[in-house]
Amino acid sequence: MNETIVCVVGNVATQPAYRELAAGPSARFRLAVTARYWDREKNAWVDGHTNFFTVWANRQLAVNVAACVEVGQPVIVQGRLKVRTEQREGQQQWTSADIDAVAIGHDLSRGTALFHRAAKPEAPPTANRPEPNWETPRQTDPQETPEPQEAATALAVT
Repeated sequence: MNETIVCVVGNVATQPAYRELAAGPSARFRLAVTARYWDREKNAWVDGHTNFFTVWANRQLAVNVAACVEVGQPVIVQGRLKVRTEQREGQQQWTSADIDAVAIGHDLSRGTALFHRAAKPEAPPTANRPEPNWETPRQTDPQETPEPQEAATALAVT
């Protein structure tokens, strides 16, 4: 509920690693995000610091990432930011910034893309489940006067 949602624009730094897990498909890749700023002294755009994020995708998003995301492509990633600090035995403490992706797309300000809708998984047969009756039966009251449209229809029929 109180999670940090981020939208990050950068370049894919590693080939997406795709895995089929018990919980469903999963994919991850590294995203390089470099700040750019205008240097007045050089009168040119200059690259600033580069941040690297590990982007995690699950389920259908993972399948789609594995199919169409490649190293070097500019992408936009929206998701939940998770910063982890760990220390393993015999190693220095390290920190990683992960994004649990909700949406990933190509940055169309830097190129073009062709969209293909993913095939939906086959739905289970509905033969055993009857279609619900969504209509609410109208209550009729003998004292109720028909609506003007219903009255016009009634006059046309008689």
